[in-house]
Amino acid sequence: MRLSAPIYRLKRAARTQSRDQAIPLHAALDQIAATEGFSSWSLLVSRHAKESIDPSALLARLRPGELALIAARPRQGKTLLALQMVAASAEAGRTAHFFSLDYTPADVQAKLEIIGADPIRLSGRFVIDCSDDICAEHIERTLADAPKGTLAVIDYLQLLDQKRSTPPLQDQVADLARFANARGLIIAFISQIDRAFETANAARPGPVDIRLPNPLDLTLFSRAWFLHQGVLHSHHNLAG
Repeated sequence: MRLSAPIYRLKRAARTQSRDQAIPLHAALDQIAATEGFSSWSLLVSRHAKESIDPSALLARLRPGELALIAARPRQGKTLLALQMVAASAEAGRTAHFFSLDYTPADVQAKLEIIGADPIRLSGRFVIDCSDDICAEHIERTLADAPKGTLAVIDYLQLLDQKRSTPPLQDQVADLARFANARGLIIAFISQIDRAFETANAARPGPVDIRLPNPLDLTLFSRAWFLHQGVLHSHHNLAG
């Protein structure tokens, strides 16, 4: 479905609508999406992104032992893209896990319907884990017997150390990096972009825009993908 205007213009219109109608931006974005024939802004963005983003191609770039980031502001389609990669991995006959501290199983199922994935058909290769116990230790225990090349997506980076009982974010990611390298697994983290990016007038987010409420060495990640306004940008130097 062809959009009436580029996504950045639609988003600008939503900001104006949010201000004029005194409604939250996400509500204005959904209203704009409805005028374009989509039920939500996230669906509009994800469908538009499909035109230029091939999840299977992204998956093919990842090598066993890698840690990667999929980062974006809210409602840009980062979770849908990550789920597309998980589904693509399972479709290819590989085991794939989706760990979410943000969504319920019903939420994940709804998003899978949006992208047209059928986890029942992929049963045994597509594993959804939305438990409250998700942390590095839980993930490593779950993937202890996972075959080489298994993809694990963690939703999302900034929630890993939300509990006081879990180790600091830096320690958990470093442990997962060692674990992935030793076992030949691929671990991708969905990541938030700091709200300040919205007012920075930047064309696209980058490593400096990743929201880090707690210290983290970004060089632990071999690559990052930044999704913004339906366009995916790849970044390989997360040092800056």
